[in-house]
Amino acid sequence: MKIVLLSGALVAAMSPALQSPATAATPPYKVLFDNTSAETAGNADWIISTSQPDPLGQNANPSGETSWTGAVSAWGVALQRTGSYSLATLPSTGRITYGDSTNAQDLSNYDEFVLPEPNILFTAAEKTAIMKFVQAGGGLFMVSDHDVSDRNNDGADSVDVLNDLMTNNSVDSTDPFGFSIDYLNIGTENPNVIGAQAAGDPVIAGPFGTVTGAIIRNGTTATLHPADNGAVRGELYRTGYSASGTTGAAFVTSTFGSGHVAYWGDSSPIDDGTGQSGNTLYNGWNDPAGTDAALALNATQWLASGSTSGGGGGGTGTPAERVTNGGFESGNSYWSLGSGAAVVTTRAYAGTHSLLAGGTVSSTQSATQQVTIPTGASSQTLTFRTYVTTQESGATAYDKLNIQANGTTLKTYSNASTNGSWFVTTLDLSAYAGQTITLKFQAVNDSTLPTSFYVDAVSVMA
Repeated sequence: MKIVLLSGALVAAMSPALQSPATAATPPYKVLFDNTSAETAGNADWIISTSQPDPLGQNANPSGETSWTGAVSAWGVALQRTGSYSLATLPSTGRITYGDSTNAQDLSNYDEFVLPEPNILFTAAEKTAIMKFVQAGGGLFMVSDHDVSDRNNDGADSVDVLNDLMTNNSVDSTDPFGFSIDYLNIGTENPNVIGAQAAGDPVIAGPFGTVTGAIIRNGTTATLHPADNGAVRGELYRTGYSASGTTGAAFVTSTFGSGHVAYWGDSSPIDDGTGQSGNTLYNGWNDPAGTDAALALNATQWLASGSTSGGGGGGTGTPAERVTNGGFESGNSYWSLGSGAAVVTTRAYAGTHSLLAGGTVSSTQSATQQVTIPTGASSQTLTFRTYVTTQESGATAYDKLNIQANGTTLKTYSNASTNGSWFVTTLDLSAYAGQTITLKFQAVNDSTLPTSFYVDAVSVMA
């Protein structure tokens, strides 16, 4: 998981608080918006432009949300104006495939696939294509509306469609993303509870600004199942719900295979209020009750930059950073800390923060993060710095620091290791290529004379 900062101005009609990224990415990220699943049925108009597949056919130099026609045109124009995105729409006559060389819009040609409130159940072949795309390294952005929002009256609404994708596919139907969509219709609310591990992460504090909340105008939420996928994260919760809970999640992220997933429980926040005539639209994009634009754009960036192939699936070429907040400068963001472990400022290899595990007798303390190791990179390497202080003496290992991947110990340090200075460790993770692993630093102290293990500058380049 990484942030790549972008360049260019954003749309003038957007909230003034929305920040503009700083540096252009080359080549552009390739994002495909779906329009094969009744995304314009009823009063909906979830397209970036009426010019399909290429929105530039309507206006090659868009300056605002009305430069393109569609209720999510502000989303598309904002990305286009950074200069770092190549956007396309899969039209109603298009095909959702993965690995089909006869389809010019095959998902393998893209970094991200956006499903803006699909209202037609995907076929078995389409679900296989979507799941394989994510598994191989693509980003999937799913947006639903509330329960009983069947816009085309075919018996399935977006909640049904997306739950069916996650529970009834040929790739992995065992709760692959670690969450399910709730069958609710929540009226008017403004979720503003930032997830306990989300503050400072690239979705909440990303290149397009800091998210402080969002809106719900008849939408739903998700229920998290971390036992099924430890990477699932509630980024934003309903007011009154626990920031570390499993219910009431208005915005969710997760990983699957080498890819990334984001889910938003309402389509109102992506609606810019402009579109084709005859539709009843709502300007949620610019609603001052939420920072909806920043959330949509940050998540888009996080999903697109998660691909290392430049075309959706299966990393190739230059290794990229896979650990988020490896220097602990954002506190415990993106890390899950076991009892007793803490992010401290008493000692640091770089910056001002580090992880402290141990330091008390008869304790087991740990810090974990889900890390995706793509296939095809020229290397898959873990590096980190360690500093040991101890009350023990001699060469006997009483207290230990175990570095683990998926429960397997890769390296162990102890009270007998180098004391009083930072030292570097480099470990090969190539055996885990193509997997999302649980990286763990675990300190185990015996019943006397404690040892403190400090960890900093954790990096996985893959």
